[in-house]
Amino acid sequence: ALQMSSDAGREQLKKNLAALAEAVLAVGKPQFVFAGITGFDGNPVDLVAMIADSLGIASGGVTVRSDIEIACLDLFAPGGGYVVYAGTGSIAAFIDADGKFHRAGGHGVMLDDAGGGHWIAIEALQHIWRNEDENPGVWRASPMAAALFKTLGGEDWPRTREFVYHRERGEIGKLALVVAAMASDDPAAMDILRRAGRELARLGNAMISRYGPRPIALAGRVVQLHPVIEQSMRAAMPSTTELTVRTGEAHIAAARIAAAHIASRRTQPIFGENE
Repeated sequence: ALQMSSDAGREQLKKNLAALAEAVLAVGKPQFVFAGITGFDGNPVDLVAMIADSLGIASGGVTVRSDIEIACLDLFAPGGGYVVYAGTGSIAAFIDADGKFHRAGGHGVMLDDAGGGHWIAIEALQHIWRNEDENPGVWRASPMAAALFKTLGGEDWPRTREFVYHRERGEIGKLALVVAAMASDDPAAMDILRRAGRELARLGNAMISRYGPRPIALAGRVVQLHPVIEQSMRAAMPSTTELTVRTGEAHIAAARIAAAHIASRRTQPIFGENE
């Protein structure tokens, strides 16, 4: 959704939708679309029109929500439980029994998103370069630093600077894979992953504090990086918390919601949005 704020971004989004539409229309003509858009948190009118135009359907046949809302609906019925999702960023979410969406975190990598892949990568690079400030060349004694510099293509500051300040956040977040791979060999890497788990626990605890104890589903690629992330999250939450690691299939959930909408011939908006 952040691409909608610039001409270049809108153009890229149109191209992506055109490619998706071409694949879909080769199979059949959709009647209804339920779309989960990353970064969506506002007026859906422009996005609805763009999606409808790409598929040649009426705008009334398109509902746009955030991707995390669909992840919630994939893992729990409304009112059933909380989702803590950690991918590039991090967020906790809850859809109550009335269909209202609630969240904690998900403020973006510039403000927070602690526990997500981008945060893990930046914490690692910050650790490395602070050590270099104090003792130049000490990176050679760090398996994590050596692995990250190999991935970046060099150990000099300009290489790191170019990567951090000119690459997409998702590409930066992939460095978390390197940090996780070094966890058994480098205490600093293990410490970062432990702290990531505690940060995710903070999001879950925030939801419990606001809406009471409920089951929590931990989802997203970050939890797959290393077992210590889940372990440290559990340790930082009440012992009675029902926490399970789940593999979400939000794209399939979105399709099921759209199909159910058609089957029931609903005329009212889904979850209270104004179309």
